[in-house]
Amino acid sequence: MIAVIIAASMSYAYIVNARRDSNDPKKRDYDLSAILIAPFTAPFLLIFAVFLLILRALLFFVFIVVFTIALIVIRKPFILEWLRKISLKIGEPLLKANTYLIRLVFNP
Repeated sequence: MIAVIIAASMSYAYIVNARRDSNDPKKRDYDLSAILIAPFTAPFLLIFAVFLLILRALLFFVFIVVFTIALIVIRKPFILEWLRKISLKIGEPLLKANTYLIRLVFNP
């Protein structure tokens, strides 16, 4: 049943793509035989997608744990200091350039 649903959705996508104009940027050159092998490749791609989801969740968990431990052990707001330095490094040149442009236009 799942294979039929996958093949039907791919067939519909192929038909919609074939009806697009030749100058449409969304039009792609798909091979018709891709519909035939879809029921065999879809389960592998689904398993791979679930594996990537689990891997990303585990990496996020490790990041949260390490970040929390780093905040407890270091006890220094290093992230806030880093953000302050970066924002000053970006903000000061922009303020200088915008002030120069305003003075150039409104104060000849």
